[in-house]
Amino acid sequence: MADPDSRQHDPDQRPVLLCGYYGEHNLGDDALLEALLALLPAGIQPLVTAHDQEQVRRRFGVATLQRRSLSSVLGGLRASRALVFGGGSLLQDSTSFRSLLYYALLIASARLQGKPVLLWAQGLGPLRRRRSRLLVRSLLASVSGCTWRDPDSAALAFRLGLQAPAGADAVWSLPPGRWHGCGGPIVLCWRPTPLLQGQAWRPYLEAVELLAEQQDREVIWLPFHGAQDRSLLQRLSAEGLLGEPLQRRSRVVEVERPEEAIGLFASAGLVLAMRLHALILAGLAGAPLAALSYDPKVQACAAGLDCPWVDLSDPAEAGNLLTSWQRSLDQPTPAAVIAAQRDSARVHAELLRTLAP
Repeated sequence: MADPDSRQHDPDQRPVLLCGYYGEHNLGDDALLEALLALLPAGIQPLVTAHDQEQVRRRFGVATLQRRSLSSVLGGLRASRALVFGGGSLLQDSTSFRSLLYYALLIASARLQGKPVLLWAQGLGPLRRRRSRLLVRSLLASVSGCTWRDPDSAALAFRLGLQAPAGADAVWSLPPGRWHGCGGPIVLCWRPTPLLQGQAWRPYLEAVELLAEQQDREVIWLPFHGAQDRSLLQRLSAEGLLGEPLQRRSRVVEVERPEEAIGLFASAGLVLAMRLHALILAGLAGAPLAALSYDPKVQACAAGLDCPWVDLSDPAEAGNLLTSWQRSLDQPTPAAVIAAQRDSARVHAELLRTLAP
């Protein structure tokens, strides 16, 4: 007769530690966690690193530990049977070299304990320092499985010695919406960026104002990262950068869940997105799209969607922006484009099947 307590000693019954930028009030990372949890094989018990643990537990019904406490995460790793880096770009040094060391320590600790490490739907880089590239080269040689979210990350990994498949971002695996936004509002998913300071915002704001006035559209500001984006409209207004017509037509709408964002995008006449996952969720909704790229990942996503984009590092003219956005207004993302992105993202589900008990 089997020992009723034997399950707690069975490695297959231990949780899998899901490590990411979760619980930071960022809709994009919430969407990644939602996609990851939906794709986990049956029977896996997730343990999720999160800053706002209460929010993540309430929203997803999972066990959590404090992602900003290294001792808590290492303790969770000891109690887990595998480590999964769940989306985003964790192996990079643009945030800081210290951040890269944090994730390197987790990978090294897992491997010293003989536990598999999966890099799931990851972006890689930038790696600006030579020591960063040397460190990541050694880390990539030790992982048990990997998928990348874009070809540039896969190419960088290949140069560092790891060949692994790339697919579209894993958020494409979430359920799509149905666009019904002809004549709907212009939705802005904009963020603060060093590329746009003071008067550099004017061409973009003027183009939105002209488009909204010409087409008689409301302008909705949808913050994707609560701490960073929520006050952007107020700050631009305080700096005297918003014209009266745009000020009058603007309002901020906050949502808590990715499916709520998809619902809002589905009713939009045009989505102007800086945030990568705003662009993806708007694409899932079938909405008309245009991108403002502060990072190569946004440009790469826009290219995959065949939607117009502007590089924020280059000077812009309001007239050119207006012409481009006029062409995109009320022109939904083609169903074939959405299907291709969703099909490309399937590679990430295949990696997770290796965790099946």
